[in-house]
Amino acid sequence: MVFIFKTLFMTKANSPIGLFDSGVGGLTVASAIQLTLPAEQMIYFGDTAHLPYGDKSKNTIINYSIGITKFLLEKGCKVILIACNSASSNAFQEVKDYVGDKAFVMNVIDPIIEYVTQETDVRSIGVIGTKATINSGTYPHGIQRMKPGVEVSSLATPLLVPMIEEGFIFDDISNAIIRSYLSRKELQGIESLILGCTHYPIIKNQISRFFNFNVNVIDSAKIVADKLRNELIQKQLLRTDKAPEHEFFVSDHTDYFEIIARMFFGEKIDLNKINL
Repeated sequence: MVFIFKTLFMTKANSPIGLFDSGVGGLTVASAIQLTLPAEQMIYFGDTAHLPYGDKSKNTIINYSIGITKFLLEKGCKVILIACNSASSNAFQEVKDYVGDKAFVMNVIDPIIEYVTQETDVRSIGVIGTKATINSGTYPHGIQRMKPGVEVSSLATPLLVPMIEEGFIFDDISNAIIRSYLSRKELQGIESLILGCTHYPIIKNQISRFFNFNVNVIDSAKIVADKLRNELIQKQLLRTDKAPEHEFFVSDHTDYFEIIARMFFGEKIDLNKINL
């Protein structure tokens, strides 16, 4: 009996980490996980056929998220990481309920709320994200619940995801859009800015430059990766054998996805298109 339990435990620990996003944004988190947990295998799903999630209804986001979660569970994932703020703020509980005890479910919002309320002394925080994330109120409610008195200003920036997905970065078009959003009154006087979308770290330098590097721009990727590592250690789920190669799936093929993936992982990746 002890042998059987140990075998089942080792099989679980050596299972892959599953993560998903509406597109390329979650690759920022995947890249950070690779650096933080190099022994782990990842299975990534980019729902490129349905992006952006930010302008979808809550029920639609839930349906997409459950469908992808089902696929990742079928792939034997030990972790379901919702690497998308829109899905994290609108479908986290539903995904947890669906998964049950089959895997550990994690989102990309709770680690950031924990970080800004425990690790920083700022009193004025800005949050930018998609309409779905900002309208949910998840960030201000979570931050003010854990640290009353902190002023949280939120701003929906819906053009940033399609801009990034279409490859408009580091150019005049992206700079003009970023400048238009960040100059809004909602973000005046902030000390820190939470990038409330996993796409946004791709343009973090442009955002920091707008503020003349005087605002602490919080990139969720490393914070989430560190939190995931701590959870795997606590749950004794760190991989113990050599990991196979990562797997990447998309619901619709886009050339830009391959370009961004190569930028983060330093090599060409094989994309698998699958209809859910």
